[in-house]
Amino acid sequence: MAMTRAKRLALWASIFSVLYFLALFSYIPVLFVDAETAQQILPVMPWWLLVSFGSYALWSLGHGLYTFRECTDAYEELLKEITEAKTELRVKGVSVD
Repeated sequence: MAMTRAKRLALWASIFSVLYFLALFSYIPVLFVDAETAQQILPVMPWWLLVSFGSYALWSLGHGLYTFRECTDAYEELLKEITEAKTELRVKGVSVD
């Protein structure tokens, strides 16, 4: 049976989580890093990853909004759908302006 993307993500996340907790609780050493330095860095690593992911997500969203007009077909289709939705709402008596 083929592995779906979600299963693959769950597998890799589990592997990295186990390795992270083993390193956090000093069951395995962190390569190329002094033990004292590792004990200072490892507890804050999940927050660093969360902030990095949030920054990437906001950048990706902003870039998509900035370059939206370059996708003329999608832009025109969206404007058409907005106009159709407004027309349907006006027919039903909803004020949209």
